[in-house]
Amino acid sequence: MSKTSDALEAAVASILSRQVAEGQPKTARQRAEDDRTFSYILKLIAPRIRHFIRQYGLVAHWEDAEQACSIAVHRAIQAYDPEKAQFTTFVNWQIRGELQSLRFRLMTDQRPSARKVEATTVSLDAFSINEDGEDISAVASIEDEDALMRTESGASDYLAEAAMGSLADSYIEHLRNMGMERLRRQARQEQKQRIRAARQQGVPAAELRTPLWRAEAERIDESGLAELEERLDHNRRIVEHRLFGLAAESIEGEDEEASNLRERARQIAKRAARTMSELAGADPRFAMMAEYNEAMVRERSVH
Repeated sequence: MSKTSDALEAAVASILSRQVAEGQPKTARQRAEDDRTFSYILKLIAPRIRHFIRQYGLVAHWEDAEQACSIAVHRAIQAYDPEKAQFTTFVNWQIRGELQSLRFRLMTDQRPSARKVEATTVSLDAFSINEDGEDISAVASIEDEDALMRTESGASDYLAEAAMGSLADSYIEHLRNMGMERLRRQARQEQKQRIRAARQQGVPAAELRTPLWRAEAERIDESGLAELEERLDHNRRIVEHRLFGLAAESIEGEDEEASNLRERARQIAKRAARTMSELAGADPRFAMMAEYNEAMVRERSVH
């Protein structure tokens, strides 16, 4: 064997002698010695690597080819068996296999089928110049024909859902204000009845005009508030399901009670649609929705 072959055999044997049992890590010194020995092996085999790179026509992809050769040398060391062949012979076939695979990946446009469609292979790490004179990678320059449509569709769905949620909030707030006003009227009416009863019992008029008695007129029953919020939550679920499709239907069954509940839900949704149409026309936030609704009404009237 030549001096280079002997040096390679000795270096590979040095690395193999430091192998440890599977599952056990090497020490820092062992890893450092392996790195130095591997660098030495690459230095010894460098002329052979340069020869194979030129032979396989990969000069234009020199860095990729060198990296592929390094991987081939590492694999050759791990799988080398001195009893079957010399390392120089074994590593040659490993390098050839890696470079052949690399050439197939990088130069697919040289095949007849690729030349027929004028295919061109480019590196994804290569940079080109965009319209603004800035560097842009090949990955960033690949155009997705459906990207704009998906982006616009996603943005449209998001905005539509946000608008529907805001309109539902406005409707529920409208119902809450109406419900609160009804509870206040009821509280004032009950206070008038208490004052009337107190007068009949002989309570002085001056005492009935005290701040305490006046405050009673604005006190809203907590049970009434709880009932109002429960009803608002129920109405919102109906609106989100029947008008916007944002929630699942929860009324199941075929009996008369379930049928009545579904009819009641239909009536609630019908009133909600009319009220929300009025709210959309009065609130600038929903001007676009109101204009679309008017356009649809005009189109239906034409047809």
